[in-house]
Amino acid sequence: MAPTGTILIVDDEQDIITLMQIYLLNEGYRLLTASNGLEAIELLSLHPVDVVILDVMMPHLDGIETCIQIRKNSDVPVIMLSAKSQDIDKIRGLSIGADDYVTKPFNPLELVARIKSQIRRYNRYRNDRSRDDGQFEIDDLVVNVSTHKVSVDGQEVKLTPREFAILHMLAVNRDLVMSIERIYEEVWQEPYVDSKNTVMVHIRKLREKIERDPQRPRYIKTIWGIGYKLES
Repeated sequence: MAPTGTILIVDDEQDIITLMQIYLLNEGYRLLTASNGLEAIELLSLHPVDVVILDVMMPHLDGIETCIQIRKNSDVPVIMLSAKSQDIDKIRGLSIGADDYVTKPFNPLELVARIKSQIRRYNRYRNDRSRDDGQFEIDDLVVNVSTHKVSVDGQEVKLTPREFAILHMLAVNRDLVMSIERIYEEVWQEPYVDSKNTVMVHIRKLREKIERDPQRPRYIKTIWGIGYKLES
């Protein structure tokens, strides 16, 4: 079977790694493994990877800190694994940049399905970035990157530079949840320090311009406790 992508498994439990290897090798994936976050970051600097499977509880550098470090340099999809099933734990993982969260014990077939889904989204994201001077079309919303023009239902909409930057970011990452912290740091180009209201105000103004009914948004969806996504 031809390889379909490279998966980095980061877990200090060898039994978990062995279980995932059985299913992922059967699907044709290339595999890299690490037992802690420090090893994972080193491997990421040496090899192109399509998805990172990242355990939360690990020695030396845990999954949360590892994910934060990964997000400083990479948009690779990260699926976090944890024995903690509380919503607050999931929210924390997603808010610091993880793309998905799976609770142990897990169904290996479900994990494989989630990996395939993340690879599809990541490939589409990379294709969009490679033609970043073009335009994005989401139903009747058109975002033209080269001209910085936006139209809805054929009517041009005037946006401020920050509003356009937020919409562009969401369009590039459409169907992926962008945390408030990530939006702020990418658009404002400065560290996020309790700037939640700043992002929320800009999202509200953006909705007022592109949504037919800002109270029931059609494009920019709120993912409570995490952030926003542009839904196609």
